Amino acid sequence: MDKFDCLKVFTRVAHLRSFTAAANEFNTTQSAVSKKIAWLEKQVGVSLFYRHARAISLTESGQQYLGLALNITHEMDCFESNLRQEQATISGVLKLSVPSAFSTQLLSQPLNQFLNLHPQVTVDVSVSDKFVDLLEGNIDIAIRAAYLKDSGLKAKWLLDNELVYFASPDYLKTTPAIVDIDDLRQHKCLTYSLSTPSNLWRFNTGKEIVKIKVNEQIRSDNPEMLVQMAKLGQGIAAMPRWMVEQDLQSGTLILLLTQYETQKLPMYMVYKDAEQQPQRIRAFIDFLADYFNS
Repeated sequence: MDKFDCLKVFTRVAHLRSFTAAANEFNTTQSAVSKKIAWLEKQVGVSLFYRHARAISLTESGQQYLGLALNITHEMDCFESNLRQEQATISGVLKLSVPSAFSTQLLSQPLNQFLNLHPQVTVDVSVSDKFVDLLEGNIDIAIRAAYLKDSGLKAKWLLDNELVYFASPDYLKTTPAIVDIDDLRQHKCLTYSLSTPSNLWRFNTGKEIVKIKVNEQIRSDNPEMLVQMAKLGQGIAAMPRWMVEQDLQSGTLILLLTQYETQKLPMYMVYKDAEQQPQRIRAFIDFLADYFNS
C-alpha cells in the first residue's frame, strides 16, 4: 500500500471518529478504509484506534502518531501545491550554462528582455565553453555549439555559427601573403583548445574537406582571448563571424581565405527530456528560439 495515502486516511478517520464517514469522504468502502488503517498499524507495530461497538477513539500511541501524520501530510500538500503553481506561473530560478563569448555578445540582450517580461524569474548563469552534465550540474538549459549526439536530452536550434579566418593589418604587413590554405603553414595561428584536435583546421573547397595542420602560437579555451591576441598582431585566428563582425567592419581585423566555403556549426539549447518542465524553462526556450529566428 501507499503509506502517504494511508496517512491521509488515518488523519481523516481520527478527525471524523468514524470509518464509515471517512469512507464516504474518500468515496470508497468502509472495508477499504479499515484495511488501510490495519496496514498502517502493522507498519508502526501499535494499535492506533480503540474499536468500540458504535465508535472509535485514538489510543495514546495513536494520539502521538496523529501529530506526526498531520505534519507530514500538511508539508506534502504545501509542497505539491507549490509544484503545481510552479508549473502554471513563470517564476523561480532558471539555471543556464552558456559559452563565454555568447553570454556577453548574444545572450545579454534577449535575457534582459525576458527578465523584464517575467520579473518573478531569477537567473543563475554559469559561463563555460566546456560541455557540462545537465543532471550532475543541476542545469536547466545549456547552450552548445556542436553537432549533437544522441544523449537522451532534448535540443532546440538557435543559429548557425559561420566560421571565419582573420588577422590584424599589422600582422599581415610583416608576414608572407596568404593566398591559399597551404600558406597557413608559414604562419602563427591562435587555436581553440576545445576543438579536437586544436591544430587541425578544416576547409571546404567545394569538392572536398581539406585539413591543414597549423602552427599553434597561442592555444586557449577562451575564444575572446584569442580574438584579442589576433587584434594585437599575434597571428591568425578562426572564430564565429558574429564574434568579430564589428572588428571586420572597422578594419581592426581582416578577413582571410574568403574563396573557401564557410563552415557552419549549429548552436542549440539543450535541456532535460521531462514531460512536466517548469513553466519558466518552457517559456525561456520558446522566447530565445523566437528571438534568434526573428
